[in-house]
Amino acid sequence: MITRITGKLAALSHEAATIAAGPFEYEVFVPEFVRRQLQGRLGEEISLRTIEYLEGTPGRGNLTPRMIGFTSDAEREFFDAICSVDGVGVKKALRSMVRPVREVAVAIEEQNVKQLSALPGIGAGLAERIIAKLRKKMAKFALMIQQELPADQAAERGVVHDAYEALLSLGHSTVDARQKVEQVLAGNRKFKTVEEILEEIYRLQSR
Repeated sequence: MITRITGKLAALSHEAATIAAGPFEYEVFVPEFVRRQLQGRLGEEISLRTIEYLEGTPGRGNLTPRMIGFTSDAEREFFDAICSVDGVGVKKALRSMVRPVREVAVAIEEQNVKQLSALPGIGAGLAERIIAKLRKKMAKFALMIQQELPADQAAERGVVHDAYEALLSLGHSTVDARQKVEQVLAGNRKFKTVEEILEEIYRLQSR
């Protein structure tokens, strides 16, 4: 199974990116939120995390292997989670994921059926199923930074997530916990421990 492809972005259409890697060119389908990140990068070397699936009808023997590409492991993990919901599947997820991962994750976490229903192919009933299955798994995506991070910043992101979980254990709602964490991060201060984040949260509250 191919999990990553690196090469020159030779072409970018509404549905797919063409990656030139060595003597081969690969067609990699991309959701709209990924396509927007690739705009303006034609001719550049890029690296996409990929998942593979078979398109076609198994009983008729006309299955075609396809690849879907993402700019980060977190995006790929989020897409897998969406596909796991009954009634979604790969093709519908590809068509519907037109908004950034973080934005969709926040809508799921906040149980915003109206916002999710606005995604192509996602009606109210399916939006409710997505929320029911994934709402408690969205924290790390709702706090997600879109680009890949250096090791020190990736470690800080882990601390941020742990602080979020700590707030939940203290009785804060998912929305309140996320908003408090985002408020302290807005100051661009670097945090090395959960305690530092919690102290800053409560310092801001006491103003």
